[in-house]
Amino acid sequence: MTPPPARRRRTGTDGAAPARNLPRRGTVRRAQAITTYGVGSLVAVDQESFIVSGLDGAAEHWSSDESPRIHERRLARLLGVQHFRLPPASEDTSRDGIRVRRFPLMHSCPKCNDLRRHRDFNPPAGRSVCGTCEADLVPSRFVIACEAGHLDDFPYWHWVHRAAGGGSTAAGQCGGTLKMRTSGRSSSLRSILVSCTCGVPEVSMEGSFRKSTLKDLGLRCRGTRPWLGTSVPAQVCGMTPRTLQRGSSAVWQPVLKSALSIPPWSDGRADPLTEHWEELRKLSSRAEVEMCLKFAFKGESPVPIDEVMTLLDAEREEDPSGEDAPMFDHRYRALRSKEYERLRAGNDEREHSRDEQFVCETPLGDTTALHPLGVTGPMLVKKLREVRALKAFTRLSDPDSTVEPHEVPLSDSPLRWLPAMEVRGEGVFLRLDEDRLGSWEKATAVAARVERIRTAHQRTLEQRAGDPSRVAPSPATARMVLLHTLAHVLINEWSLEAGYPSASLRERLYAADDMAGVLVYTATSDSAGSLGGLVAQGEPDRLNRTIRSAVRRAEWCSSDPLCIESEASGTGGTNLAACHACVMLPETSCEHNNILLDRALLVGTPEDPHLGFFSGILAR
Repeated sequence: MTPPPARRRRTGTDGAAPARNLPRRGTVRRAQAITTYGVGSLVAVDQESFIVSGLDGAAEHWSSDESPRIHERRLARLLGVQHFRLPPASEDTSRDGIRVRRFPLMHSCPKCNDLRRHRDFNPPAGRSVCGTCEADLVPSRFVIACEAGHLDDFPYWHWVHRAAGGGSTAAGQCGGTLKMRTSGRSSSLRSILVSCTCGVPEVSMEGSFRKSTLKDLGLRCRGTRPWLGTSVPAQVCGMTPRTLQRGSSAVWQPVLKSALSIPPWSDGRADPLTEHWEELRKLSSRAEVEMCLKFAFKGESPVPIDEVMTLLDAEREEDPSGEDAPMFDHRYRALRSKEYERLRAGNDEREHSRDEQFVCETPLGDTTALHPLGVTGPMLVKKLREVRALKAFTRLSDPDSTVEPHEVPLSDSPLRWLPAMEVRGEGVFLRLDEDRLGSWEKATAVAARVERIRTAHQRTLEQRAGDPSRVAPSPATARMVLLHTLAHVLINEWSLEAGYPSASLRERLYAADDMAGVLVYTATSDSAGSLGGLVAQGEPDRLNRTIRSAVRRAEWCSSDPLCIESEASGTGGTNLAACHACVMLPETSCEHNNILLDRALLVGTPEDPHLGFFSGILAR
């Protein structure tokens, strides 16, 4: 993000400041623009607060002129766009950046205690200070949001005048000025006091976070979307909003989707066809495709016709169209299934060009040493490319907890692109023996532990969603929790033995009725990327020692016996034997936000040591 060009100051009807770039002191890394500070999120810069604008392409929104394109056909097809773009950069050579708008609009002055809209303080141009006191203005700590994604200022006027029937009266009709002060007696909401010069009694903010508070005031969501600007009308909503702190993680959660580049798309040769691909897919015969390519490229196609037909056949097989086309969740699982098949089959570097972005080979060593562990099919992923795209965002809910209607789009109009990051790295892929895994899953004790996790997770999803009918079923199964916990202990082990920071390693789980694999990889945009060190850990002898060491290390936790005997842990009881002293990882490394973990499924419990899948290792 870069300093803005010179612009004349203007004010909108709602007092919003003109869209602007974050100044240099508030620069945001490109990766943060899709994970932390994406469209619709709140950004604190010094003592000011802003909301990141949408992707509509107008002057007050993101500019994509300087953003390089990223091609990943499988993910683009899944998300309904043509391509992806990197977020604007903040280097000195960049002329533009990510645009923001001032939000919340309500500010207070710590000197005169006035509480009003930012423009009503008459601040000097380019500064956020009180025009009378010249003290730095403080953005409102409180905002309101609904599950549909709308965001608005906290209704202070209604809160103060609620005893006088303010819920049914238009704000500001009393003619008074709102005041806010702190009593200094504590740091609780009770010490934050709001009053009005019209003479109503002073009230505290205590109770403002109750779910029914705004409903009791007779207030409904107005459908405001400040990230889209003042020119975009509010949507008819009517849901009951909730009060949140401005910096709460519930205000904004990204919906990220990712895909590995795998053959036949991973060599990049199909990228020139992106603009014409939808038209090509509608054609059925080779002659029609060849004629379309000649017309589109005014001569010879940049991709041989045989390769184009192969690409079309591969796409139709993975993503059929028509009335019986699968839903988004099924298509995303199909995308993962194709990755799993390719990781199992491999892709030898010697058989492909140097432009190949996916190289997966069988290790040279003898893999029979892994059989007693119940591990099979290790693969060395020497090159991989992952594209992570910001699909949408949510408020007040987990991105995985609800279906499509609660996902807020990044624009008010249809998009041809989405912001994304392209990362490269290496990894190790391994599978669990299906026969041994199937027998272990049928054990009564295993099913009982997993059912406790699944029930707690399902209950948490329903509570967050508000509408139980819209909640997707919990993905917690015995093999999923086992693979998830195994990935965590491997990452912890490699961070100790191979010198990788755990935050630079990531997991990718393949857990379904026909899949039982895990990929640990170093796809990252920083210096801890692809140096060959992780691939070396996948050689059978070394992998055998790593798994044994990781499992033995997981047998004991510094929080035991509390950890291993825990009836529930984590958010809403969605973990069992798992804590930050044993298997939890940095949030960036985990696909499921450090939930659905239980190391007892690896090593067993003191009462039932044979419960663990790897209990045979510990018995020797």
